[in-house]
Amino acid sequence: MPEKWWTALESEVLNDLVDRALKRSPTIASAEAALRQAQETAAAQRGAFFPSVQANYLPTHAHVSRATSSPLNSGASVYTLHTAQLSVGYVADVFGANRRSVESLDAQSEAASWQLRAAHLSLSSNVVNAALQTASLREQLTATERIVAIGTQQLKLLETQRRLGAAPGAAVFAQEAVLWQSEATALALRKQLAQQRDLLAVLAGMLPSDFSPLTLQLSALRLPDIPLTLPADLVEHRPDVRIAEAQLHAANAQVGLAVANMLPQITLTGNYGASAEAFTELFRAGGLMWIVGASLAQPVFEGGALLHRKRAAEAQVEQSLAQYQGVVLTAFQNVADSLEAARFDAEQYIATNRQETAAEASLRIARRQLELGDVSYLALLNAETSYLQATIARIQAHSNRFSDVVAVYQSLGGGWTQDSEQINGPSSGLR
Repeated sequence: MPEKWWTALESEVLNDLVDRALKRSPTIASAEAALRQAQETAAAQRGAFFPSVQANYLPTHAHVSRATSSPLNSGASVYTLHTAQLSVGYVADVFGANRRSVESLDAQSEAASWQLRAAHLSLSSNVVNAALQTASLREQLTATERIVAIGTQQLKLLETQRRLGAAPGAAVFAQEAVLWQSEATALALRKQLAQQRDLLAVLAGMLPSDFSPLTLQLSALRLPDIPLTLPADLVEHRPDVRIAEAQLHAANAQVGLAVANMLPQITLTGNYGASAEAFTELFRAGGLMWIVGASLAQPVFEGGALLHRKRAAEAQVEQSLAQYQGVVLTAFQNVADSLEAARFDAEQYIATNRQETAAEASLRIARRQLELGDVSYLALLNAETSYLQATIARIQAHSNRFSDVVAVYQSLGGGWTQDSEQINGPSSGLR
């Protein structure tokens, strides 16, 4: 499946539109920023694997009372003291608290990467569907306007026949009702077409006033072959499935973190520095000082907070697992629905195509009969109207088949290749 799955339709107009939308969309920019935030947060947590080093310099000028001993050998009550030291601290990750924190943040970062993938899939699908709908509406509007023109001619003929006494007034009023119905249909199509153009403009990251009308034609598109069945493991490429999997992984890591917080925390510290009355005398032998220490902290009583946090993390795993199962079930439903729609819409297209062919044959016969004087001009107009209505039905069915292609690609997670899978990372699994 090509990475840019919409190229399977073989339309340069459509390719340019989708590429433009992916570059300009605020939704994509937001998802990219969220991914960078998640990655930087995970990278920041990895810093806890290393010792922290801090340099301090503290110059002080002080006055002590005579009753207070001066810290200087001279016993001066007013003095200046320069102190500089280097402090090193390290929290030993003996029980894996930091490892599980990093694991959870990495899983969240993976979820953010699939959120970006989902944003790409949603935007590209919406653009393609909106473009297909625009092309379909434009072709339907053309046929409907032709029906309105024919209806106007029919009404004029009936009015003439009524004046001559050859047609009843009821026939004229009935034709007026049909004509106004066609007018209303045309107006509805114009409204939908204008709204679809506005939607395309926004999806492409443009103002509606700056968007040029789309020139896409359904007849210029290639309809890819859609299989009737697909292997179940293709669902693994869906962003929502991978997001749910990453969230389950993150929740599982939080349990390990909650357990580690119940165990002893070991901290190693060390300070090295010097103090002197003058800055230039720092780090001479007489002013050097250092300290090395270690601490062991074991939580003893926190009102049951640690235990309840652990239970909460375990409940979060159960929730994430249930959500993952629900997402997988929905994914299989989406794939099944899209394949069934593709099958039935293909059959519907065959039926509407046959209907159009029959209506076209009837129109040819009516034209020939008119030339021979066997039928009236009104009968020809009726045949033309039937043909155009069949054409509209065929256009709608044809558009539905392209929409089915989009639905199938979307249900499978869009286009993907082995290279794109490596970029997004393999399935995380649970630990």
